[in-house]
Amino acid sequence: MNAAVPPDVDDGAEPRSDTPIDYVAFQAHPDFQEFKHRFRRFVFPIAIAFIVWFLAFVLLAAYNHGFMATPFLGMNVGLWLGLAQFVTTFGITMWYVSFANKRLDPASTALRAELETIAAAGASHEPPTTGDPR
Repeated sequence: MNAAVPPDVDDGAEPRSDTPIDYVAFQAHPDFQEFKHRFRRFVFPIAIAFIVWFLAFVLLAAYNHGFMATPFLGMNVGLWLGLAQFVTTFGITMWYVSFANKRLDPASTALRAELETIAAAGASHEPPTTGDPR
């Protein structure tokens, strides 16, 4: 099923410019590069830490039954660690939402505004390149 709106149907959006934007060239824009760097600086370390934490839980459950069966505050350690998986998942989610609202959303809004300005102007835009544009 194709969800695209045919050109003759009014979808309520503002009219779009037929001027193509060179998105590949825009990726070299310093603000876009900083945006990607900021995103990766947050996401990759958190993802790696959570994967290590999850694998540690799985390995303990598979190979250290005695430790996981140890009673602690009315439940065994394995159940507490399993519940901690949920807590850390929700904690990381809340942390990411806060980070995105404060650091990513303003930057993405500014980048979008710049792209819309380029499209409205109808002129080709060659952003300044710094180094290798890959």
